[in-house]
Amino acid sequence: MWLLQLPSIPKFSTPFLHGGRTLCSAPTATTFPAPSAPCSMPIIRAMKSMQGKVVCATNDKTVAVEVVRLAPHPKYKRRVRKKKKYQAHDPDNQFKVGDIVQLLKSRPISKTKAFVAVSVPKKDSTNNSDIGIPLESQQQA
Repeated sequence: MWLLQLPSIPKFSTPFLHGGRTLCSAPTATTFPAPSAPCSMPIIRAMKSMQGKVVCATNDKTVAVEVVRLAPHPKYKRRVRKKKKYQAHDPDNQFKVGDIVQLLKSRPISKTKAFVAVSVPKKDSTNNSDIGIPLESQQQA
């Protein structure tokens, strides 16, 4: 019968047991700061928009866009180009092969389309004097 009796465990009150509190202390209520008013700025999420080149525009209201990014090689740690094709919604069929577009994330439009293609404004390459100083070739003698 002495095998069925378990020894009683003594109650210790050391700060190392039970997360730093003693057994006889009453739990204290924790107060959290009141939630502030909702922020007017939207939450920034990663990969919200990408930029790429249209590689296929034969489908109706859909373009295939190839996005190129640089990623480190797993073994050699050198940056290599990674390409991925995305299907994007083009409601007006305005993009042709070779156009540079920006992909904006949206709700799923179909099984493969979750982006909307938006045109990127072209950079003005004729204005070389961005800082206001004319180049030597532009100076009048």
